[in-house]
Amino acid sequence: MSQSKNYLHLGKLKIQRISWTNLAAVAAVILSVTLVVVKNVESGNTSSQLFNVSYDPTRELYVSLNEQFIAKYEKETGKHLKIKQSHAGSSYQSRSVIDGSAPADVVTLGLYTDVDALRKQSLIPEAWSKRLPNDSQPYSSTIVFVVRKGNPKNIQDWQDLIQPNVEIVTPDPKTSGNGKLSALSAWGSVIKRGGSEADALAFLKAFYEHTTTLAAGARTSAINFSVEKIGDVHLTWENEAIREVAESKGELQIVYPSASILAQPYVAWVDQNTAQHKNAAEAKAYLEFLFTDQAQETIAKFGYRPINQEILNKYSSQFGQIELFPITLIAKDWDDAKQKFFGDNGIIDRVYKPKAK
Repeated sequence: MSQSKNYLHLGKLKIQRISWTNLAAVAAVILSVTLVVVKNVESGNTSSQLFNVSYDPTRELYVSLNEQFIAKYEKETGKHLKIKQSHAGSSYQSRSVIDGSAPADVVTLGLYTDVDALRKQSLIPEAWSKRLPNDSQPYSSTIVFVVRKGNPKNIQDWQDLIQPNVEIVTPDPKTSGNGKLSALSAWGSVIKRGGSEADALAFLKAFYEHTTTLAAGARTSAINFSVEKIGDVHLTWENEAIREVAESKGELQIVYPSASILAQPYVAWVDQNTAQHKNAAEAKAYLEFLFTDQAQETIAKFGYRPINQEILNKYSSQFGQIELFPITLIAKDWDDAKQKFFGDNGIIDRVYKPKAK
């Protein structure tokens, strides 16, 4: 290979040699252009993202709420948001946020204990529930029954669930808020009628003897019951029951038992994650939106009981009459209930033995 002062010859390819002075000048130009581009991108960057980790049956609700909030927030701030959703059993979701596999900016979970578990891991502060209206509960719900057309097994109340040849479909209480609330409702129904804890234990044991499988979350249980035609009665969130029946084209119907538990889903922004993602203001605004009249109306339309009494009254015809009992009927509080029923060697471990596959 021959070499001249100004060119390199590589076979038939001739490449002009650039002096160090010229190279430095080119680099300076590139750096200058890059800085201008970065500055322009930063100054024009009006988008942000939120990650909402929620429980199983809230998919449709948050699709609607997200669309409304994105439009409202952009109109008010000029900033465009993207909102990602994740849905699974409430307790499973809580553990996923804690172990980092679901780095939520906000959590909208089915149980107080599932959100408070984040406080115990220092992901949210001590007084987290006081940062939003109504102790961070945007709506309430309960557990009801879905049965097949004509209610062939004549299931009217809790005691009917354990009559011969009745198969119950309900999610796993270890992973699902729906599953936990179903167990607590079954237990509480006995106490509510004046029964003892021994009576309640016997009833809950019989209850699980009438289940064949426990899905991980509410939506899978709904599919098992309504699509796969498994079981005679499905114990589920009231909103999920309303959706199931509406989509069944007359093949399913709701039965309201005489009493059931007051279910109060909770929401929170996850401080540790929003600090890292620099979107705390957006996360707070998003959750505050849930308490506005606009969002409360949407919440009611999707079968959840809004905290706004006027809006609840407006949609009262879609909610059945039922007596709702608080967690304090069967435990000191939610923490006590979690340990008493769902802790290691707790009541659930005593009454439910997974069936061999």
